[in-house]
Amino acid sequence: MTKRMDGFPNRKKRERPNQIFNVPIIITSLLGALALVWIFISFLFISNLMYKWTALAIAASLLVTAIIVYIKRKKNYSLQNYHTAIVEAFLRSDAVPLAVLDRNGIVMEMNEASSRTLGYHRSDLLGASISRLVEPGSRQLLLETFEQALLGETKQSNINITHGSGFPLELQMLCSPMIEDEEVIGILLISHDLSDRKRNVERIRYMAYYDDMTGLPNRTLFQMKLTETLARAKEEDRVVGICYLDLDRFKLVNASFGREFGDILLMQIAERLNRDLYENDFVARMEGDEFALLFCDLESEKHLLELSKKLLKSIEEPYELSGFPLHITASIGSVTNKNEEDDSYALIKKADMALVKVKESGKNDCLLYSESWSNSSFERLTLQHEMYRAIQRNEFVLQYQPQYDLISGKMVGVEALVRWNHPIRGMVPPGSFIPLAEESGMIVQIGDWVLEEACRQNKAWQDAGLPPMPVSVNLSIRQFVQNDLASKVADVLEKTGLHAKYLDLEITESMTMDVSHVSRCLLDLTDLGVNISVDDFGTGYSSFHYLKNFPIDRLKIDRSFVRDIQQDPNDAEIVAAIIAMAHNLNIQVIAEGVETEAQMEFLKKHKCDEMQGFFWSPPVSSENIEQMLSPGYA
Repeated sequence: MTKRMDGFPNRKKRERPNQIFNVPIIITSLLGALALVWIFISFLFISNLMYKWTALAIAASLLVTAIIVYIKRKKNYSLQNYHTAIVEAFLRSDAVPLAVLDRNGIVMEMNEASSRTLGYHRSDLLGASISRLVEPGSRQLLLETFEQALLGETKQSNINITHGSGFPLELQMLCSPMIEDEEVIGILLISHDLSDRKRNVERIRYMAYYDDMTGLPNRTLFQMKLTETLARAKEEDRVVGICYLDLDRFKLVNASFGREFGDILLMQIAERLNRDLYENDFVARMEGDEFALLFCDLESEKHLLELSKKLLKSIEEPYELSGFPLHITASIGSVTNKNEEDDSYALIKKADMALVKVKESGKNDCLLYSESWSNSSFERLTLQHEMYRAIQRNEFVLQYQPQYDLISGKMVGVEALVRWNHPIRGMVPPGSFIPLAEESGMIVQIGDWVLEEACRQNKAWQDAGLPPMPVSVNLSIRQFVQNDLASKVADVLEKTGLHAKYLDLEITESMTMDVSHVSRCLLDLTDLGVNISVDDFGTGYSSFHYLKNFPIDRLKIDRSFVRDIQQDPNDAEIVAAIIAMAHNLNIQVIAEGVETEAQMEFLKKHKCDEMQGFFWSPPVSSENIEQMLSPGYA
């Protein structure tokens, strides 16, 4: 067997005689003629009745046989017509790329789908060898596939070809033999474009591991890369570090320019972070305006901090959005693999914890994680969970600190102070859970409970025949900014039956910054008949403006001034000035944190109205207040 120049086997095709006669028709005609001869003989030459019927029976059998042969010929002809229709349907179809090759690999026929896949016009390929499209590296594989098909086997292979436009294309080719009279007369080639599938797979992979907007790796890929790097660093005893970066006040950019410009800024920042990295370093967009950087070969923790500061300077370089110059800063939390037990998840968590510390400390800085934070963070998380359960289990209790008139010495009110009676820790001090409650938002639920319980208890004292007096309740800023605060207070007063004049709500100076909201809210509360006090006066945004224009009934001098009025002349002057100013505005004054007789005498001298503090009574239970209000109590 010789081979052609295109590499395909040069097989000599067997000569087949032309079929001049249609065999089924000839047989049918002969049988019909014989039947007619038998009929003619039976009528002309046979006189015996039995033989005549026998001859007629033979003639009838010949006619039936002729009819059967003719009918079968029609059926075969009909099936051949179906075969032709099926082939033509496939060739017209655009669903499957299909080509018919002869034994030498010459294209005899192909459909439109096949020519479109290959990138050629159909007329350009008819009569041409399919091998000229195949890349040199795949020709031997195609030759072997063709040889298997010529032996009567169906074979499938992945073949690289050159598309008509010039780009490489990988096709999955199915070569099936075309057999007639038990001889292979050609090859049916069915192809499928693997390049589309590979491109789709690559696109899915890209979407799974990369950020579509910035083109940076995403959190998933960063996690995988960090895990691999930590394993290698442990073997090679290298220092690895990560920086967790968050843009400061990025929401303000979105609010000012719109999200489209915010996205442009993120892309510019991604480019800056990427441009100064070494070959093995890695940067990813974790989410929103958060990025993470992996440094694979550090000298020390100090080196990581130096790199962090360099990143901050790079971020601080001016930007331009829609012709408007923009300056933005960032905060960075950093950590190294100093603790060999840390996996990738633990390192990211620690870097994020350091980032939170930076944010809490004023932003625009970098901070290295300290192992001393670990227990405190876990402790805060545990306490937050237990505090949530404490609300459900009614573990919070109120204590009341008496407030006294400085002239008469009589108890004229109480301040409700929340305490947490933990089933295991005992009485938890407010400083341990109030800041956490404010941070988590649970202060609203706790504050609502304190308000209702204090009003209920005050009403119970009055119903027991004790002298009526107001109870002071502190409002958190989260409660104060609620639009329905006045309606909540009204509902509590109605539910408990306490008259509004026996409720005093304490706000802090920092709550008075939003003038429009404060005015509206305080007016709604005073319309109910509730008294308003300013707590911790002198420590915040002290302003004559709100004292003059807001319906304030009482000022509460902060304990930090009262504590040092005997030692610090400045504090003494401040306390005296606050008392005088408040009286000139017809506002009562109460001093908190009074612990000595000398402090009390100073306040009396400057005509302070009321006081509270450990000098006369610490916070006590409701039962103690009931005893202190009873006649004859000394």
